[in-house]
Amino acid sequence: MKIDRLIGILSILLQQKKVTAPYLAEIFEVSRRTINRDIENICKAGIPLTTSQGANGGIAIMEGYKIDKTLLSSAELQSILAGLKSLDSVAGTNQYRQLIDKLAVSGGATQPDNHIVIDLSSHYKNSLAPKFEIIKKAIDQRRLITFYYYSPKGESSRQIEPYLMVYQWSSWYIWGYCQDRCDFRHFKLNRLWDLQVREETYKPRDLPKYNSQEQLAMPSQIHLVAEFDPIMKWRLIDEYGLDCYQMTQEGKLRFEFYFASQENLFSWLLSFGDGVELIKPEALRKDFLMIAKKLVKKYQ
Repeated sequence: MKIDRLIGILSILLQQKKVTAPYLAEIFEVSRRTINRDIENICKAGIPLTTSQGANGGIAIMEGYKIDKTLLSSAELQSILAGLKSLDSVAGTNQYRQLIDKLAVSGGATQPDNHIVIDLSSHYKNSLAPKFEIIKKAIDQRRLITFYYYSPKGESSRQIEPYLMVYQWSSWYIWGYCQDRCDFRHFKLNRLWDLQVREETYKPRDLPKYNSQEQLAMPSQIHLVAEFDPIMKWRLIDEYGLDCYQMTQEGKLRFEFYFASQENLFSWLLSFGDGVELIKPEALRKDFLMIAKKLVKKYQ
């Protein structure tokens, strides 16, 4: 934390000609005495700072001393700020907002702009944020975590070594070594509850290179061929891109893709109502027909 604070003080001094000790103490949430020690340490590191008293007094880099202000370009800092704002959209604290304030000095080149917004929150933000912070702290302290988990196979209790917070497939996951399965696993934050941090710590393992496709719990093995009504074009483009279908002679949109499970495949197809026909695999047509018959029976 100390080195982060020293770098933060230098960043502010590079962008503002003069600041006061109370101003720095408020930004970094420390005492004025701590700021004074930080100033001494920066001077010992070879960067001459001056302090002056009075109404216009404050702390500044000695006039005439040159230091590179372009360690990061304005565009690079803007990208960093956009990323930090996206983390604040899911975190339940203001720690990232404070970091943004340290980098984005009022009136400076790094003042955060408003043309990029990344919102990583979800409908479950109120329950997600506490989990996010608990797991992040457990990773930092190398502590085991336990929780109960909902999955298609039922409910289970797990104990894992947490390593990564992952945002992919439009959701947040914890990725770690599951001691029950003796392997690395993904766990969706929305599906776990009764999250506890254990007193026991763990020795970090040699982690495999993280690859989102290789980490899929189930490989995509079901080759779907389906034909969609043209009115569904926007859905296909929205979810799979412009080149995901071919136009048939009958004016249908022929779509091919691989799915990991029959459950996910059927739930996706049903969301299109009567705007889609499952062509292959033929064996699944019979199963899908049974679902349709049950729906008709229920609503007749």
